[in-house]
Amino acid sequence: MNDDWSREQVEAAVADYLEMFAMELRGEGYNKAERNRRLQAIIGRTRGSIERKHQNISAILNARGSFYVRGYKPLGHAQRLLRDVVIERFLVADEVHRNLTAIVEKTQVDQPTIKDLLSIKVPPPVRERQEYAVKEALTDEPSVAKKPFRKNYLEAEMRNRAIGLAGEELAMRYEHERLWRAGKRELADKIEQVSRSKGDGLGYDILSFETTGQERLIEVKTTNFGELTPFFVSQNEVDFSEADEVNFALYRLFDFRRQPGLYILDGSIRRSCELESIQYSALPA
Repeated sequence: MNDDWSREQVEAAVADYLEMFAMELRGEGYNKAERNRRLQAIIGRTRGSIERKHQNISAILNARGSFYVRGYKPLGHAQRLLRDVVIERFLVADEVHRNLTAIVEKTQVDQPTIKDLLSIKVPPPVRERQEYAVKEALTDEPSVAKKPFRKNYLEAEMRNRAIGLAGEELAMRYEHERLWRAGKRELADKIEQVSRSKGDGLGYDILSFETTGQERLIEVKTTNFGELTPFFVSQNEVDFSEADEVNFALYRLFDFRRQPGLYILDGSIRRSCELESIQYSALPA
């Protein structure tokens, strides 16, 4: 079969993806494997090719300030036709936009119920290295691809202080439990949420400790969505992580509203993350 997907095949894949996204945002379950089999029968593509196409859709959404369907990690090198269709369809996906807005602008965020706090820690994710490349456009993206989505949901969630504080509270609970179980109760009692007690400009949010008594300076980044959702860091946070990289740790909490997970990036943010400049300070020339 020709590797190029037809417009009809792409439209069907995007419609299936956005339907899953809407169901996920409503808190409804779905059978990912069954949906894949159904789509195979409709468009005549393999299970793996459909999986990769859905991952491409995740990458397109993520790159333009949105989130993605859980279980479809972003994968780059998207077909230009796919980019066009995703953007066209996402712009008019009213229910998805309503639900995304409600989630990222929620002003009261409850703490999740977790039976074993330490069990939420997982290894840092490994991004797909774009090993599977569908046809890549060699020319500029068409004008439709340059249209912004209705809202930059990544930025809106980052600016939501309620989500940020809820994440810091969970990180505090995690740290207290970690030290308590290690028999270091006196250290657990000294944990401090410095973002509240001293302000949020220090370059970190929580003062905690290693079991040796060494300080652990924790910056918390929280999202209600997947582990590969990009997060924002300030120049101050990057600089601080380099100046005190022996003690610094970035705690990334993800899937906060459903089943929180946590991965930890120790030391310099510049070394543990791929940084992209997206904002500048400007003065008239």
